[in-house]
Amino acid sequence: MKQPDPALPGRDLIGYAGKPPRGLWPGGCTLAVSFVVNVEEGAERSPLYGDVVAEGLGEMSRTVEPVGMRDLATESVYEYGARVGCARLVRLFLDRGTPLTAFVAAKAVEENHWLATTLDSPDIEICGHGYRWTEAWTWSREREAYEIRHAVQVLADVFGVAPVGWYDRWMPSLANRELLVEIGGFLYDSNAYNDDTPYYVTIGGLHHLVIPYSLTYNDAHFSYGTFGAPSDFVELVSRAVRTLQRESTHDGQLRMLSIGLHPRISGQAGRASGVEEMLELLLGDPSIWIATRRDIAQFWIENVPPPPSAR
Repeated sequence: MKQPDPALPGRDLIGYAGKPPRGLWPGGCTLAVSFVVNVEEGAERSPLYGDVVAEGLGEMSRTVEPVGMRDLATESVYEYGARVGCARLVRLFLDRGTPLTAFVAAKAVEENHWLATTLDSPDIEICGHGYRWTEAWTWSREREAYEIRHAVQVLADVFGVAPVGWYDRWMPSLANRELLVEIGGFLYDSNAYNDDTPYYVTIGGLHHLVIPYSLTYNDAHFSYGTFGAPSDFVELVSRAVRTLQRESTHDGQLRMLSIGLHPRISGQAGRASGVEEMLELLLGDPSIWIATRRDIAQFWIENVPPPPSAR
């Protein structure tokens, strides 16, 4: 049997092994909810930017990507997200004083002052999402390190503060966490989908916090055809909230729920009504803490020390 390479990241199929951290979130809340808007419009793949293939995930998921040819239909869908959808989504949160995290691909806001202004609010955390919305796992370690640093610098220049969190497109490279720790300045990354509870890993002898994200509670399912009506998304989130609250009330575990949104998808008027419905549902429950991922990370670091065996 081939043995795993000890130099590469392994897998952890055990997690907290039934003994997770217990307690309450700020304000005595039993569940933390993190809304995330993924801002990728203007940073997606296109031969216009030198990419071999055009972006395939637009209003519907395309199975065949034309080589060397621009997809003007999909580009137009992304333009909607930048021109209209992002402001519509952000307004839903800011009008209610509800905090929000934005996973921002730096190129999307580098020259788009309208989009940058839309996201420039103390209630919005800017999290690093690469410079371009591209597949970092295909790069060399040196290329990825450069891209992370470049994205951080652009976001710091645009918003006046460097991001303290990081999330790649879909999945990280094998070197990603080592690079984040080496580069420094990050409280957390969200490059995992493997738990309902934040956790620490040990990278180069240092503890690094992971705040898991979700592909389940994510509006990309509209593009994949999994969701039809906005009520599909609302019902899935509502059921998740009820289950997680019931479990946390029973065992006291600190659980969280991530909800992923995209301006080009949930920024469409009909789907935005579903987001509004989710917000009203959650804001009406005093046992739910709606927080940015930065706030969740700061709470965790201050209140939940890493275990001696953190990996």
